[in-house]
Amino acid sequence: MFGLELSFIWAGLIALSVLIYVMLDGFDLGVGILFPLAQDEDERNQMMNSIAPVWDGNETWLVLGGGGLFAVFPLAYAVVMPALYIPIILMLLALVFRGVAFEYRWQTQRWKRVWDYSFFGGSLVAAVMQGIALGALVQGITVVDRAYAGGWWDWLTPFSILTGIAVPVGYALLGATWINLVLEGRVQAHMRKVALRLAGATLMFLGLVSIFTPLQNPDYAERWFRYPAALYAAVVPVLVLLAAWRLWQGLRRERDLAPFLSAQALFILSFVGIGISFYPMIVPPSLTIAEAAAPDASLKFILVGTLFLLPIILSYTAYAYWVFRGKLKAGEGYH
Repeated sequence: MFGLELSFIWAGLIALSVLIYVMLDGFDLGVGILFPLAQDEDERNQMMNSIAPVWDGNETWLVLGGGGLFAVFPLAYAVVMPALYIPIILMLLALVFRGVAFEYRWQTQRWKRVWDYSFFGGSLVAAVMQGIALGALVQGITVVDRAYAGGWWDWLTPFSILTGIAVPVGYALLGATWINLVLEGRVQAHMRKVALRLAGATLMFLGLVSIFTPLQNPDYAERWFRYPAALYAAVVPVLVLLAAWRLWQGLRRERDLAPFLSAQALFILSFVGIGISFYPMIVPPSLTIAEAAAPDASLKFILVGTLFLLPIILSYTAYAYWVFRGKLKAGEGYH
């Protein structure tokens, strides 16, 4: 029983790491996706400077989530990696290329436009691949004898393409609300208008994904619509509507913080919705959290180190955002 409890504790920790990654790296990927919409070089500089102190630290949570999956749920890792090999590799290459572009664009004038497009391309590809991987996981991975038994291109379906479009649109919304929060003047006003359009697009894609997700697996529909579970699940769409209303009101009233928090709330609620659909599976439709977990001794040993390191990571992340809080003035920043 204790081993079963440990596996669910670890599932919660990994889910928390992934959620924090999406909340933090989501907005700086969104800034990159919005790069072509900048009106001039000054706007692009301000946009990039707004994420310069935090963007690489945000990716710490991706490492923690991926490393935790490998160490704690090795069976799930062994199934997911071959099933999603192409989108995961493309995502990692895009993140590397994006990081290179971030550094190099400040070191040149002649090739700055090339690195601008590289920064945009790396951000967009990373977000699209994350969305496709999510969609492929939601629709289910074929497992036979505790091993991946699907085809090379099973991850590429109409549903995964839908989620592959939805995620970058949502990230762009996070990026626009982040710029609205930390910048001022012309670029803030511009991105506030962009955020209004992105809010509508994000809600549209959220609705489409919510409609088609229960169709991917009968168990999903049962968890959402069967009484009495439906009473608890119904809270999620109600909160989504509330967050959407707060987002819209915040942008229309030219608030700084409320739109960003509301956009983050949409992602948190979407993540909760995925959890409702998945539980207790870690690799739907057939691999549960308990089945995929490492031996009890490994879970206990790794948990000790994680409970020590996790507060440290949270502390330095919070400290970084606290140090660089407030509005970024034009001309200030990385360069």
